[in-house]
Amino acid sequence: MSTIAAVSTPNAVGGLAVIRISGDKAIEIAEAVFRPVGGKKVSDMKGYTCAYGDAYDGDEHIDDCILTVFRAPHSYTGEDTAEISCHGGLYVSKKILRAILKNGAENAEAGEFTKRAFLNGKLDLTQAEAVMDIISARGEKELKMAESLREGAAYRTARKCSDKLMKILGDLAAWADYPEEDIPEVEPDALMKELREVRSDLSTLVENYDSGRLIREGISTAIIGRPNVGKSTLFNCLSGCERSIVTDIAGTTRDIVEESVRLGDITLRLSDTAGIHDTDDVIEGIGVDMAEKMIDKAELVLAVFDGSCPLTEDDLYLVNKINKDKTIAVINKSDVDLKLDINELTKYFIHFVYVSAKENSGVIDLKNMVEEIFSINEQTFENVSAANERQKKCIDSALRSIDEAISALEIGEMLDAVNVIIDEAEQSILSLTGEKITDAVVDEVFSRFCVGK
Repeated sequence: MSTIAAVSTPNAVGGLAVIRISGDKAIEIAEAVFRPVGGKKVSDMKGYTCAYGDAYDGDEHIDDCILTVFRAPHSYTGEDTAEISCHGGLYVSKKILRAILKNGAENAEAGEFTKRAFLNGKLDLTQAEAVMDIISARGEKELKMAESLREGAAYRTARKCSDKLMKILGDLAAWADYPEEDIPEVEPDALMKELREVRSDLSTLVENYDSGRLIREGISTAIIGRPNVGKSTLFNCLSGCERSIVTDIAGTTRDIVEESVRLGDITLRLSDTAGIHDTDDVIEGIGVDMAEKMIDKAELVLAVFDGSCPLTEDDLYLVNKINKDKTIAVINKSDVDLKLDINELTKYFIHFVYVSAKENSGVIDLKNMVEEIFSINEQTFENVSAANERQKKCIDSALRSIDEAISALEIGEMLDAVNVIIDEAEQSILSLTGEKITDAVVDEVFSRFCVGK
């Protein structure tokens, strides 16, 4: 493979920048660009060592830097790797990268360093995918989940299941292919027991998938209500900044304003919508239509009601548009006298929370209610689960095959037919770990990575 290079730090000004080089000629190219203080050769440097010196483009001095050398196979990619740490200016780092490219390296593609780590056996595919989850983690719990996957938690479970299936397939093949040998017959009852054990182990990887996905990706949340009940104030309260315009004039919000906010260990992908009511204003009417569509699309609806006045016809119209199971009735303006008839709302909603968006109170109660609705608790963060749709699809495919094999045994199918079905389950698990996967899938997985990782 070619030697690749990229700036591995963010494309922004910072204290320092790191340019990574990986491949057979990494050390040779680093030596052409970097000159250690004291005259020592880069090619003489051992792995896991650093040197202070200067980066050059030919005879032109660029910057004083630190070079770190990693020798194959003891590097992230499994290849010879050199990393140049320079001052964190955008121009400086790009100028050093250009000098590296002049001396024979090629620009790394998105995720190519981690892709090479996978291809060189340093990571399985589930661990490689966890790298991006670590990079994109927005909180302590998300980071721990990603680190667990990066350490191979999902792989170990999949590997355990794969080994059991391989043993079953081996026993079936030996019994079928060598009838003249004194090989014990495979007992259907014993086979059924083993398949159910595999099914139980695999199921643990998808049981908490939806909760884990919501933690990683955030919960699509629509703030809805009639005009002037405090939707935008609540949006700004949760966002921590003035993202939506707030006035006493009904109908101020006409478009959908979006923001991702942290609510404890959960991310809400908030959408502040136009007040839902009858209107003759054409533009406002478009906003109302968009708000009604958001009710159906959102995974969570925060239905805001003004606690300082009784329910109106617009409130009741709204109530009948909502999926009650995924809705929290937010009684706003709890800092003033309550005039809203709560008993009337209990006919429509299960989940209630009192807030004062103006006074920034009730947010903790809202967080606890969201966690209750989506069954998010400490165990959710600790359990190992599939990290993305690709992994879930592989596991679901394996589970379907195992269920089919169990059903075939229950109705007395020939073991030859059962063997074929079990082999399909094994292939799905190998696809999960990346041990058997197409180049197209590998390319698709790593295309989601950032350049330099």
